[in-house]
Amino acid sequence: MKILYAEDEKQLSMAVTEILKMEGFEVRPVYDGEEALKNLKNESYDIVVLDIMMPRLDGIKVLSGMRSNGIYTPVILLTAKTEVEDRVEGFKEGADDYLAKPFAMEELVARLNAIARRKTEYKVRNMEYGNLFLDCESGEIKTESGSLRLSPKEAGMLTLLIKNNGRPPEKGELLSILNAGDSTREEEDSTIELYAAYLRNKLRQIHAKPVIGNTGEGYYISLSRADK
Repeated sequence: MKILYAEDEKQLSMAVTEILKMEGFEVRPVYDGEEALKNLKNESYDIVVLDIMMPRLDGIKVLSGMRSNGIYTPVILLTAKTEVEDRVEGFKEGADDYLAKPFAMEELVARLNAIARRKTEYKVRNMEYGNLFLDCESGEIKTESGSLRLSPKEAGMLTLLIKNNGRPPEKGELLSILNAGDSTREEEDSTIELYAAYLRNKLRQIHAKPVIGNTGEGYYISLSRADK
C-alpha cells in the first residue's frame, strides 16, 4: 500500500515513516502542503496522511485542492488541535478519518488498514471534472449543454480516467473494465482505442471541457487540449 505522509516535523516524520515501512507500507514523506499537493497531482497513492498545521499550505487547503482537482484518494487528517470545528471542517472538505496528535502508532496503523479495507468496497456515486458531471451508478453524463447515457463499459472507463486525473491508468485496469483481458495484444489495444473514441464523441456532443488524449503510453483525461 502506497502512502503519502505530509508532516512538517521532520524528526517525527522520519520515525513514523520508518515504523510504517516496517509494517509493510510504502511511504513517501513530504514536509509542507505545496509539496504534498504537487506529489498528489503527479503520482497515485492509496492513502494520504495530512497534518493540518503545515507551512505553505495547511492540510485543509491541501485536502480542498485534492478534491477540486478530482483526486479522491482517502485522507486521514492529523492535528494537535482538539476543537470540534477543525474536525468538522476537515470532514466537510472530504476527509475520511481524523487522528489527534500525539497518537499511538498502533492506532495509525489500524486506521490505515481500516481505510484500505473500506477502499476495496468504496464506489464513487457522483464525479465532477471541469463542467462535466458523471453519475457513476446510472452512467449519465451532463454539462450545461445537455446529457447522455453511457454504456457500463464507457462509464467504467470514464470513471477510471477521471480518478487518475491527467495520468494514464494501468492498462490492466482498463482491460478489466472493458472485459478484454483474454484477448490478443492487438485486440486489447483496439478495444481500448474504440472505447476512447466512443467517449470522445459523447463528450463532444454535450460540449464537455474535459478531453481524452493519448501520451503514446496510454489514454488520459484532462482539461487541456488532447494530443493529436
